[in-house]
Amino acid sequence: MAKSKLVKANEKIADAVVGGYKKIEGSVVGAYKKVEDGFVDKFLTHEGETVEDAKKRLHEEQAQREAASKEAADERAAAQSGSDVGRASVEKP
Repeated sequence: MAKSKLVKANEKIADAVVGGYKKIEGSVVGAYKKVEDGFVDKFLTHEGETVEDAKKRLHEEQAQREAASKEAADERAAAQSGSDVGRASVEKP
């Protein structure tokens, strides 16, 4: 009997803690989004562009930069592995 009371009390406390966390998380995320939108609107939008359009454009530009960076890294790795093969054939065993 006492164990079930403790379990119920523990569940009630857990629900309260989770509910409080969700409220804090919602307000923090909401505040961050407002700040982000304000920054994008003030500094990153082009003339006549909405905040949503600017975010989409920035996301696409970032994806292009990441693809170019990955491609360059792959090329460097290929060049490096090619030079290792040549070095191995020249070095004495």
